[in-house]
Amino acid sequence: MHLLFDIGGTNIRLALTKNSRTFSRPLIIKTPKKFSEGIKVIASGAKELTGGKKIESAIGGIRGVLDRKRGSIFDTAVLKNWSNKPLKKSLEKVFNCSVLLENDSAMVGLGEAVYGPGRGKKIVAYYTISTGVGGVRIVNNHIDKFSVGFEPGHQIIDFKNNSNLEDLISGSAVEKKYRKKPYEITNPKFWDERARLLAYGLNNAIVHWSPDIFILGGSMMKKIGIPIPRVKYHLSKILQVYPRLPLIKKATLGDLGGLYGALAFLRKKR
Repeated sequence: MHLLFDIGGTNIRLALTKNSRTFSRPLIIKTPKKFSEGIKVIASGAKELTGGKKIESAIGGIRGVLDRKRGSIFDTAVLKNWSNKPLKKSLEKVFNCSVLLENDSAMVGLGEAVYGPGRGKKIVAYYTISTGVGGVRIVNNHIDKFSVGFEPGHQIIDFKNNSNLEDLISGSAVEKKYRKKPYEITNPKFWDERARLLAYGLNNAIVHWSPDIFILGGSMMKKIGIPIPRVKYHLSKILQVYPRLPLIKKATLGDLGGLYGALAFLRKKR
């Protein structure tokens, strides 16, 4: 029996898998702001799911840039009190087993590559546009190698103002600038401009990563949000070096993408 987890800025999701092919109905917990409280609710949730039975391993992702040597995340605006804390060691103590820790966007991207629109594709690029902007490159159903991590949301789009992609299209940036929840904004021109800005981010990733397919997920890609047809339109005007665009598809796994990614990670280990 293995535990799958996804620690996001808003919610924590926990699930069990006994056969490495499917997982149980997830337990969803609101993410505490304090690290110590977070470890407590994760421990309580795991106990509820397992009934106190032994876990062989735990695999999952967390929002933030990982410090792999220390098993912690670097400073993050969302999980501030979780930063630079002994996350991996604390989880191993709670679960009493080995823990594999990955960036949450990377795990979601892996899930979408293996179980979503990227199935059967050799090179998959994934962006999540939500509270922040994250992403990953998946090669042959493996998270591509890196030195520190993938943070495409921090690519500079507006060099005059030193503004990165996350500053321009993320949910938190929109709410801060316009003092409205993104879903409260219904003006098509507003969303078309977000589509144009996202297209620049996709252009940069495509010329660096050369993917077969680009998958877009996150809360900013929902019904009231950035329209993919307009992203394709703007991208077709921007990306001139290649004869054709890669496939551009919407993510299909929703809020469970991180758990599917953890499941995929577990399956390739076995």
